Amino acid sequence: MTMERATILSGFGGQGLLFAGQVLAQAGMLEGKHVSWLPSYGPEMRGGTASCTVIVADRPIGSPVVDRADIVIALNPPSLAKFEGLLAPGGLLVLNDSLIEAVPGRTDLEILRVPCSALAREVGDERVISVIALGAAIARRPIVGEAAVREALGAKGRPEVVDANLRALALGLERGAPVVA
Repeated sequence: MTMERATILSGFGGQGLLFAGQVLAQAGMLEGKHVSWLPSYGPEMRGGTASCTVIVADRPIGSPVVDRADIVIALNPPSLAKFEGLLAPGGLLVLNDSLIEAVPGRTDLEILRVPCSALAREVGDERVISVIALGAAIARRPIVGEAAVREALGAKGRPEVVDANLRALALGLERGAPVVA
């Protein structure tokens, strides 16, 4: 059986969404998978809306354009409004509970609320919001392994930045871990 999973990461520019998408794509490549990374952002870059789509597959990817996503990470209210409808039934919707109060309109999704902004403040760097959300998403839907994500994060930035990102990933993984009854 073939595997192809599409993830949309979305929020305000400056929340590290494009970076988190690159990390997800790099982790897929480290695992020998086929990947596609397609960014989209307004001219403002910081403060405007930004998103990226990452596809991870075990075979060549036909198109980077996604009409149905398996995972949507929405870090602000406009992102929820824009991308909720693109999720496939049964898809995972990761919401930044620190900024999104709205209740999604669909009942056929798995919804994971994570206080990403508040957790980023605990780490001491607002830019790790998206890494927290990515950790939560892969804890719930392991399209790439945790070790590959850690390796991809370890290859990006100065030691203090890498350390903050690894702490953010750990918080996300913890928040996203399925509850065992």
